[in-house]
Amino acid sequence: MEITTDFLILGSGIAGLSFAIKAADLGTVAIVTKKEKSESNTNMAQGGIAAVYDKEDRFEYHINDTIASGAGLCKEEVVRFVVVDGPERIKELLEWGVEFTRTGDDDASHYDLGREGGHSMRRVLHARDLTGQEIERALHEKASLKRNIDIFENHIGIDLILESAIPGREKGPRQKCLGAYILDTDRNQIHTFKAKFVILATGGSGKVYLITTNPDIATGDGIAMAYRAGAFIANMEFIQFHPTCLYHPEAKSYLISEALRGEGGLLRLKDGSTFMEKYHPMKSLAPRDIVAKAIDTELKKSGDEYVLLDITHKDRDFIISRFPNIHNRCLAFGIDITRDPIPVVPAAHYQCGGVSTDHYGETNIERLFACGEVACTGLHGANRLASNSLLEAVVFAHRSFVRIAEKFPATKDEPIPILPWDPRGATESDESIVVAHNWDEVRRCMGNYVGIVRSNKRLERAHRRIDLISREIDEYYRNFIVTRDLIELRNIATVAKIIIQCARIRKESRGLHYNIDYPEKDDRLWLNDTVISKDQPTGNEMQ
Repeated sequence: MEITTDFLILGSGIAGLSFAIKAADLGTVAIVTKKEKSESNTNMAQGGIAAVYDKEDRFEYHINDTIASGAGLCKEEVVRFVVVDGPERIKELLEWGVEFTRTGDDDASHYDLGREGGHSMRRVLHARDLTGQEIERALHEKASLKRNIDIFENHIGIDLILESAIPGREKGPRQKCLGAYILDTDRNQIHTFKAKFVILATGGSGKVYLITTNPDIATGDGIAMAYRAGAFIANMEFIQFHPTCLYHPEAKSYLISEALRGEGGLLRLKDGSTFMEKYHPMKSLAPRDIVAKAIDTELKKSGDEYVLLDITHKDRDFIISRFPNIHNRCLAFGIDITRDPIPVVPAAHYQCGGVSTDHYGETNIERLFACGEVACTGLHGANRLASNSLLEAVVFAHRSFVRIAEKFPATKDEPIPILPWDPRGATESDESIVVAHNWDEVRRCMGNYVGIVRSNKRLERAHRRIDLISREIDEYYRNFIVTRDLIELRNIATVAKIIIQCARIRKESRGLHYNIDYPEKDDRLWLNDTVISKDQPTGNEMQ
């Protein structure tokens, strides 16, 4: 089936939904989402959204904190307009019905601002410890009021459709995106979605790693699709490991918010001693890369499986009121955080790199935009400042809309016949164990060799292994009918290869990328982005 729309949005998190709400006033919108519409990385966000909202705070403070966390690679002009635009976007979220936690004051404009690692001021708006869930609720309610928006649940993108792939069309100096092939996983049917503009808002790729805070849907689909289409991908060596993922055999990917440390939580070894004072003057409130590296170092020294996050010295009622969800979830595993320190370990959490965009979210492929975690905009540099991710998503969704709105009235397409999906004689597979085995092997390889601490030897091993697995997956993909599991396996292998390529190019240690063979930061040679593409995988395109 062929479905035609003005705007095709892949992803239903804060970036995709906030763009859709605005774009619906221009034309028709199709949102493609892998599972239920509310399942996204946004929905998992506990901490909040950072913005200058307190009279004591200043834009310059937030800008300086962001640049300090980014270890020299933030683009200052991007940081500046994202921070300055922040309060306006917060106002917009409030108008759309998002209910951030307020203080007990009578003045309804007073919000309970949290503080997280790397921030010099309290500036994190939150909805207790379920901020992402609250934002998703409000945005879905707002989107449901727009008659031009259709949401396709349980659909997953396979590949983008480029004009050059159409018979008779030559490849020009700049590719043009015409839509995407999409699998309806409920009916096992592949549809052709044609669109004037395609917006990638697919989130991150945490499932490339064995231990992650991300939901199961975070398989890097947008990155992989864009890469295969020829888009530039930047800075994928900078994978942020959240320092504090709950360590428990029955707990799957449960993040303990950085806000706990913002409210006075202390990191301790199993013997009760603190250790962060050895690594950073901000101690337990140090930026995430410092904290994750410190925990990794201490665990390797001690041989312990976890460290402890202790907030038991704070008032019991305050803990339960500020962190009701974390309290209840830990209680289900026999941990009362008002009395017991929480066992935690670092886990893959956020990709600071992604599809390279300009200041308006546009990629090097015409009519293809990217916003949210899938994109590399220049905001985060080598390490994301806590709670800047939701801010980036709403700011760039707005800027993408502004840029597209300028073009939209004049965007007239000549009728281009797009061929339906060609299964190429593929047959059904009775060897699903191959998919499961390779899925596990990719994730273990990345965890073992391309984690918090890397080396040339580890990266070389990972490169050889992932390259071999990728060839097996490509052969399997060509021979068998496409399924969701196969699409996701193909994508995590592609993203793993990209991460390894970027990590091998950067011969220094900076931010989230630490290589023991190049332990120092080198501003003379590496004060730039690592940019690769399908045609230049060795990073000849350096910005």
